[in-house]
Amino acid sequence: MNRSSLAAGLALALLPLSAAASASGDAGAPARANAATLDAVVVTATRSPTAIASGLAATTVIDRAAIERAQAPDLIDLLARQAGIDVSRTGGPGAVSTLFLRGGNSNHVLVLVDGVRVNSVQQGLYDFATLPLDRIERIEIVRGPRAALWGSDAIGGVIQVFTRDPAGRGAQLRGGSPDRVDVAAQWGVAGAGGSFGIGGGVQDVGGDNASAPGSFGFDPDPDGFRNRHVSAAGRTTVGRHALAAHLLASDADIEFDRGLTHARSSSGGATLGGPLGTRWTHSLALGEAREDLRTVSSFGSRFDSRRRSLDWLHDVAVSPRQALLFGLNRVDENARSRDARGAPVYDRSRRNTGLFAAWRGASGAQQWELAARADESSQFGLTTTAQAAWGMALAGGWRARASWGQGFRAPNTNELYSPGFGGFFAGNPDLNPERARSVEAGLEWAGVGGSVGLSAYRSRVADLVAFSGPLFAATNISAARLDGVELDGRWTLGRASLTGHLGWQRAENAATGAALLRRAPRKAALGIDVPAGDALRVGLDLTAASRRQDFDGPLGGYARLDLRLEQRLAPEWTLRARVENLLDRDYTLASGFTTPGRGVLLELAWHPDR
Repeated sequence: MNRSSLAAGLALALLPLSAAASASGDAGAPARANAATLDAVVVTATRSPTAIASGLAATTVIDRAAIERAQAPDLIDLLARQAGIDVSRTGGPGAVSTLFLRGGNSNHVLVLVDGVRVNSVQQGLYDFATLPLDRIERIEIVRGPRAALWGSDAIGGVIQVFTRDPAGRGAQLRGGSPDRVDVAAQWGVAGAGGSFGIGGGVQDVGGDNASAPGSFGFDPDPDGFRNRHVSAAGRTTVGRHALAAHLLASDADIEFDRGLTHARSSSGGATLGGPLGTRWTHSLALGEAREDLRTVSSFGSRFDSRRRSLDWLHDVAVSPRQALLFGLNRVDENARSRDARGAPVYDRSRRNTGLFAAWRGASGAQQWELAARADESSQFGLTTTAQAAWGMALAGGWRARASWGQGFRAPNTNELYSPGFGGFFAGNPDLNPERARSVEAGLEWAGVGGSVGLSAYRSRVADLVAFSGPLFAATNISAARLDGVELDGRWTLGRASLTGHLGWQRAENAATGAALLRRAPRKAALGIDVPAGDALRVGLDLTAASRRQDFDGPLGGYARLDLRLEQRLAPEWTLRARVENLLDRDYTLASGFTTPGRGVLLELAWHPDR
């Protein structure tokens, strides 16, 4: 990893100081998991610390304990088990890994790392393959549009990843098939003056062949993956204000058939925040995220981008049950593309300034949220968005909620400026932003034994960018209809716990009725955890999806079963074992690409702070 990418990350961005607030949750469980989690706090849905019990958005929280308990081989596998999410990956570990939230496109999900926007400037989506689970403390998944608070890309929702607590200490050694070894460690210190921590690791996977026989460019050799990553974080106080900063950087080599991709990325944030009065707090954040991709093949290319941001947020407690949030957001982006010989293809910059305000309140058993935002882009001009939500507590632990929201997505540089291949798949600088609107209704119950949540939504996306026509050029030509119902819950039976969700969705082209690709109409997940004694825990995970369409035809439905074992060897040592795809089912997530069969992962973890 070069020093410039690490130093660039220390320019740092948008870290909500409240992001470190502790919250409990479980993979696949709704945010309102049970009475024990009702006091948990989330920040992504409202950009302000909000108790889960009073939130009006469908939210899933995955904390560090749930991440460790799940023993997922990577982040995309963990996210695949969550409500409302379909995943696509072009092979095993390290392969391009993206997701669809509530049927929207991969670039309809805003992804944040400690508050820093990390969606690719070139493609608009985020590749989850190089973000290692051992660097993650907590994940918040908000389903539904959030553009009135976060701006572009938040059409289907927002996923925010919070990196490890700087004061934490620990180490993990993981190995298994296919020829995989992961090593990671973290060391932190804390005192009266603050806390500081540094961590890092290496992922080395020999890999299986990623391309399926008969696919274009098929080569039967193993496609390996090597990822080196480092992180640093610290917190201190400056008078009555708190100062926080973080860095996360990775340097990966990804093999695919006869090609090799070198992928470097870094993101970070620095925030100064504190009181301006007895009821008024603010935070000022500067930030930067970088991406450098170099592909070595017969179609080689190089792409690098930089995104810098400034956020100034204000939160005013108008009364004990009402609050006003307002802020300023400025983003500057630059993207450069070069061909295999190093000749420039394009070098483009743009900036966006956003102003937004939100009002949250409650009266009696009712709650409400209103928000509006105006974004002025140097390329697309003015775009306005708004959202509204209402909720009401009912008898017996029940609660009803309803919401409406707008979203938009500014076209990425690939859609705007790419020269394509031989005149095909070229960009179009005259594209308009995509626009969306959505309505949702929900009914929830929470009690001592568990919780359940039911959500129904309807979304419409206009001016959808598609590559169409005789030369497959980028055009605002289509619209999408996205309808769905989600049922998720958690239940405790003695010492055993159950988590799961069921989902139905219809994601289709509004003009033709054709199904959008790689999105399953029906999905389900179920997790069972059973203690077997004081030190041993056994878990079983079932993930299932129905038949869905891809470019060259339908992909068959599948059901996958994973087995987990966790043995506490000593207060500071834990041994974990996982058999994924226990029944060795053959299934495909993307046409032309393979999916790993049965595999075994073993992990030895040291956690001295527990």
